[in-house]
Amino acid sequence: MPVESLFARLEPLLPRVSKPIQYVGGELNSQVKDWDAAEVRWALMYPDAYEVGLPNQGIQILYEILNEREGVLAERTYSVWPDMEKLMREHGIPQFTVDAHRPVGAFDLLGVSFATELGYTNLLTALDLAGIPLEAADRTDEHPIVIAGGHAAFNPEPIADFLDAAVLGDGEEVVLAITEVVREWKAEGRPGGRDELLMRLAASGGVYVPKFYDVTYLPDGRIQRVAPNRPGVPWRVAKHTVMDLDAWPYPKKPLVPLAETVHERYSVEIFRGCTRGCRFCQAGMITRPVRERSITTIGEMVDNGLKQSGFTEVGLLSLSSADHSEIADIAKGLADRYEGTNTSLSLPSTRVDAFNIELANEFSRNGRRSGLTFAPEGGSERLRRVINKTVSEEDLIRTVTAAYASGWRQVKLYFMCGLPTETDEDVLAIADMARRVIAAGREVTGRRDIRCTVSIGGFVPKPHTPFQWAAQCDHQTIDRRLRALRDELRRDREYGRAIGLRYHEGKPSIIEGLLSRGDRRVGKIIRAVWEDGGRFDGWSEHFSYDRWVACAEKALADEPVDLDWYTLRERDEVEVLPWDHLDAGLDREWLWQDWQDALEEVEVEDCRWTPCYDCGVCPTMGTEIQIGPTGRKLLPLTVV
Repeated sequence: MPVESLFARLEPLLPRVSKPIQYVGGELNSQVKDWDAAEVRWALMYPDAYEVGLPNQGIQILYEILNEREGVLAERTYSVWPDMEKLMREHGIPQFTVDAHRPVGAFDLLGVSFATELGYTNLLTALDLAGIPLEAADRTDEHPIVIAGGHAAFNPEPIADFLDAAVLGDGEEVVLAITEVVREWKAEGRPGGRDELLMRLAASGGVYVPKFYDVTYLPDGRIQRVAPNRPGVPWRVAKHTVMDLDAWPYPKKPLVPLAETVHERYSVEIFRGCTRGCRFCQAGMITRPVRERSITTIGEMVDNGLKQSGFTEVGLLSLSSADHSEIADIAKGLADRYEGTNTSLSLPSTRVDAFNIELANEFSRNGRRSGLTFAPEGGSERLRRVINKTVSEEDLIRTVTAAYASGWRQVKLYFMCGLPTETDEDVLAIADMARRVIAAGREVTGRRDIRCTVSIGGFVPKPHTPFQWAAQCDHQTIDRRLRALRDELRRDREYGRAIGLRYHEGKPSIIEGLLSRGDRRVGKIIRAVWEDGGRFDGWSEHFSYDRWVACAEKALADEPVDLDWYTLRERDEVEVLPWDHLDAGLDREWLWQDWQDALEEVEVEDCRWTPCYDCGVCPTMGTEIQIGPTGRKLLPLTVV
């Protein structure tokens, strides 16, 4: 396949599509390396539109790490909008990278990062446009090795037929290990072809190759077992964990978008992992243990990242950023350093019980007071015990009262609907909580312009969590409860206008549930949906529930299972789950016990501050919790 730029053929089409700038490339800090000088070539894909994909930390980090290496080249590709897809098909233009507009099919590896399962159909579009056979079994030595990563790859079984391999966990070290395997295999003259390369990757124990595993089923549709089908392939594949985040201070040169994107800021991940133990939270479970970046590395990264990018906002990211053991010193140090400049600081995710007004004041010192967002998740104390969200209503009221008293006027509360054991009363309790928030704000400020927005989404049980066995709530019940909540908020004249309600319908959650806990048989549904025109399922304007239902009925017609079987059914303890052979480090017996504790409304504490409660991660992975405080301060850089 020729590897010259496709841009000369692409450029005449750009005036005919929406947002043509997203296909142009050339962003600040992007790189174009010499094709012929590279021994190993990666195409990195985020399977969504440019505006969502470009800010993605995972892709940016891997892009930079790979391009720093001698003899290695990495370029980026994103999903093209349907208008561009149509023109590319008409004019025979394959899926291309935005960096040098090279055809994706010419690369050695196509690495796809899935943050959500609703991006699966976009993978098929990219493969088809690239001229890569959809099914891994049909690919030859001429085609790239297609590797999935990201949180939604912790159960890659629904897309197993379309993948050559999948990687679990942190990507920084493993992409370099994979690169070396490919480099060595190519230098030896590609012995044994594609199969031999996949075997070398699988034998390392850190790469999952679905074709080397056979799945057998029981007559009732449940899985009987998942077993390797050739010698040298491990029974279980473990996740990767980077233990020293200070050694990987990426991105050093963040990409600056040409078009408007969902986040336009320099983001620093201040720690990875979470041990709060929220039972619904897959991200918290699969990223254990907690590993903090040191205060000095954070200071260096912020200073360097702003100089390299020109961004005017810094986001301090993690699953619960206010939990960093030195967050107060980080906030004060950065606020001191950038006071009087146009640089603002943000803490995107905060827990009620880790938040304080001193912290908020540091982050808003430059005069930008956007709303504060908190996530109680459940409307009642009882439900919060079930999900292990150890936040009382009094905690919340105390926190928002302090915020309103300190000058904030807007608070956003995030909840989920359809949680295990949930009742109508639990959801209606959200209205009571919102009214209390408004009342507290009015009382402490003496003002009527206090606002509270309630945002609520449908709960989806996820693999590698205590709720992986739970029955999902049907979409009719979720929609009925949300309508009841809306009516309850509207009928209150005293508070109704001060409370906004944003909610997502239950239907997309059902499809996400099918994809998140599905097995290999679900691949037939995904392919049928894609062939019927399914694209961008994470976007409400493109999503079609009816299409998914019809395709599921057709694809599973000869199977003893259906859509409800995958979503609305509770699993028992001994059932083999599709991802049981993929090791996130969590002890399966511990997860089951935590599920039983949930049903009995028993809370579990955060093991950062209490003795270990044997979730299994540290001994299984040979890791440990890494937290400060270090006692050091931010770099002694002069205040700008």
